[in-house]
Amino acid sequence: MKKKSIVVLLIGIFGFPFVLVAQTEPNEITMVNSEFQDSFYESLLQKGIENNDKAIVALEKCLRIQPDDATIYSELGKNYLALKDYKNAYTYFEKAAQIDPKNKWFWIGMYEASYQIKNYNQGIATLTHLIPLDPKFKEDLVSLYMATNQLDKALLLINELNDTVGKSDQRELYKLQIVSQGKYQDVEITNLIAQIDKYPKVESNYIALLYLYAKANDDVKIKTTIQKLATEIPTSEWAQVSLFKEYVDNNDAPKAINAMNIVLASAKIDAKIKHRIFNEFLIFATKNPQYAPDLDKAIAYFDTDTTINVAKEVGTFYYTKKQFDKAIHYYKWSLKKEPNPNIATSLALLQSYTETKQFAALATQSNKWIELYPTQPELYYYSGLANNQLQQYKKAKDFLEMGLDYVVDDGTLAINFTIQLGEAFNGLGDFKKKEYYFTKANQLIKDKKQ
Repeated sequence: MKKKSIVVLLIGIFGFPFVLVAQTEPNEITMVNSEFQDSFYESLLQKGIENNDKAIVALEKCLRIQPDDATIYSELGKNYLALKDYKNAYTYFEKAAQIDPKNKWFWIGMYEASYQIKNYNQGIATLTHLIPLDPKFKEDLVSLYMATNQLDKALLLINELNDTVGKSDQRELYKLQIVSQGKYQDVEITNLIAQIDKYPKVESNYIALLYLYAKANDDVKIKTTIQKLATEIPTSEWAQVSLFKEYVDNNDAPKAINAMNIVLASAKIDAKIKHRIFNEFLIFATKNPQYAPDLDKAIAYFDTDTTINVAKEVGTFYYTKKQFDKAIHYYKWSLKKEPNPNIATSLALLQSYTETKQFAALATQSNKWIELYPTQPELYYYSGLANNQLQQYKKAKDFLEMGLDYVVDDGTLAINFTIQLGEAFNGLGDFKKKEYYFTKANQLIKDKKQ
């Protein structure tokens, strides 16, 4: 009797067509008798109408007749997958793979079963056999390495795939998670340096490397990397960082300002580097005051920066240099972003008003801040001083008397309060109290010297 054979087209659980007796899954099914043929057809029929339990019974009959048929084991695996019996599904796919290890669909079945029960280590083991048959599953291996916290292996594989098939958004997210942990940054730095040597015109590698160097506050390597970038890709926004320094050193203000503005407007460049560029230009503008308007334009780039109030920092810079007019300009600007500054900044602005004899502004601002900081004695002192200068002696007296109650263990401030009270009473025509406070001030000065 001639052996009967059939070719059956199956749609597997993975959405791929399987051709039995053809070249995919499996190579050939030979029906040894009508019982095998009937049982196999019955399994296909029952699976087709989602009676997977009955399909399994029919396949078990086939298996008793032909116990070494990889396709029957695979069909059993598919039916158990459909029933969400992942343990049995894995077992039968595994038996199929043992018989025919070069059929990738059997390994895919094992991987699917492992993944469904979140047995990721088993999934990794399966993928090591599947990837030589279908390299696209390297992407899945990256995800499993991340899931099992094998970050060193994940990083190596990500770099390999980036180099061979190009970057992907998902892998870049994974990579960001990995290199955020310090111990993996050296590995990534080494990789990026190698990528730059291999592909010197790819800007993204320089940017990633600069990001890591910025996190490590390694200014020397930042400078070296930017110089290399400027040489290889002079049109890069990052290249302007290096060119800015070169222009400043050569006193080429127009080019330096242009480079600075490109850097400050860039969404790619790290905030730390922007601040460094700005500080260098601040020093340059101090030596070359004709470029102060460009300094103001530069500050505007930081309006949305929540990490630092740049205008306030510039105000403090000028305050320490006793350039009080400029300090006031930038402190007032900073109030647009930070209307309630810390007390140290508040007092610096009030002292700047005092130094420049802007007593009306001093009175207005000190009175406003007394409402915010009602126990801060210096604010009452500045209000008293301002009102005395404005010949508002009654207001001066009232503020000074209120503030004096808050002066504790500050001899200099106590002296200043006492002098201003003497001035207030002098303006009010109360010469007895005037003498009292001036005499008291002299005594406090003597006591302080001892």
